[in-house]
Amino acid sequence: MIELKNVYKRYKNHHGSDWVLKDININIPSNTSVGLIGRNGAGKSTLLSLIAGMDEPDKGEIKRDCKISWPIGLSGGLQVSMTGRQNVKFVARIHGFNKNIDDIVESVKDFAEIGEAFDDPVKTYSSGMKARLAFGLSLAFDFDVYISDEATAVGDRNFRQKAISAFKKRVNNSSLIIVSHSEGILKELCNAGILVHDGQALWFDSIDKALCAYHDL
Repeated sequence: MIELKNVYKRYKNHHGSDWVLKDININIPSNTSVGLIGRNGAGKSTLLSLIAGMDEPDKGEIKRDCKISWPIGLSGGLQVSMTGRQNVKFVARIHGFNKNIDDIVESVKDFAEIGEAFDDPVKTYSSGMKARLAFGLSLAFDFDVYISDEATAVGDRNFRQKAISAFKKRVNNSSLIIVSHSEGILKELCNAGILVHDGQALWFDSIDKALCAYHDL
């Protein structure tokens, strides 16, 4: 379970420091895949970052009794001076996978579909290639909860379908918390929803009910 208790978050800028999220109280059950929905700028990605532990609330606390992935497809953590292969080996060692590194490397290489560029420095990659590598790398490890912020929008149509299929397989053994503007993908992958609106986050046991509430805004 992931528990958010009295969570507040804001970012200071030249406009001031209004709360992005205010007094969020939500319990996300284990083995429940959740879609985060809301208008642009509502705070969906902020909430996702807090859940993943990539950012900290200004007030309140977040309790996690599960192993949560970094956001799938996040390429910012890649070491650009190293090759794709070297990045995969580096991350595998960090996670303690010293015996099956070759299997992990081949798995990521096959999934990313970037060909010989896998052995070139990441700084030579396009943004799409980086995202595909990061996507494959994220799925190479077992987590209880996978975090995704529009990761299914990466690549061409065939790769996007491959990404959705990979999520479906993971959902059988793990759960997913995802931000996506595609209602079809949300309905396909999620069984619950969180609507982020006006600094609040409302829990729905059904993704269909969450989407209906969103359309009624």
